[in-house]
Amino acid sequence: MTNAEATTSTDRTGTGKAEAAPAHNLEAERLYALLEPAVLANRLYLEDVSIHVAGANRVVHVVVDLPQEETGGVSLDVIAEISKTLSDILDNDPSTDSRPYDLEVSSPGVGRPLTEERHWHRARGRLVTVNVIQGDNVTGRIQSVDDSGVTLVPELTVKKGMKPKQGEPVKLPFDRIRSGKVEIEFSHLEEAGLENDNGPSEEA
Repeated sequence: MTNAEATTSTDRTGTGKAEAAPAHNLEAERLYALLEPAVLANRLYLEDVSIHVAGANRVVHVVVDLPQEETGGVSLDVIAEISKTLSDILDNDPSTDSRPYDLEVSSPGVGRPLTEERHWHRARGRLVTVNVIQGDNVTGRIQSVDDSGVTLVPELTVKKGMKPKQGEPVKLPFDRIRSGKVEIEFSHLEEAGLENDNGPSEEA
């Protein structure tokens, strides 16, 4: 089953979660370097590692994604498997402190802003809205992505109830793109087995 934002949690505290505050970025960077080889070995991409401190406890949040050449989302089974692997690494981390931790592993979800070239690759075929620098915003389907920019097939505005019409492909260089986001399409969610943007979650 494919999931746009699957999450699994490993509770090392035995207690409920309190509201968290961000920890120092240096520790997050250290854990990123520690965990990345295992993530890559499982044919995944390590998107982010963040740490939040809640009293005497820590929450380590890891975001993994598929490689940029693949489409679709990370399945719950894959999330559960990589969670066990990363949990074992953290349990045997010689540089960690003695505070207990919760490990949360998730995938980005379709609501992630398109801020890196790999994000655009991962969104190939999806309908996106692009905020263009010194130009009109464009809504269209991503046809292709290369080192220089994104090629979109624009969706032209039509009367309500009519099938959308497509315009001629437009190439947008990355240096003209201020931001981008994927537009939610119910047909794509149904194909992925999802009911909404967040998707199901799993706790261990």
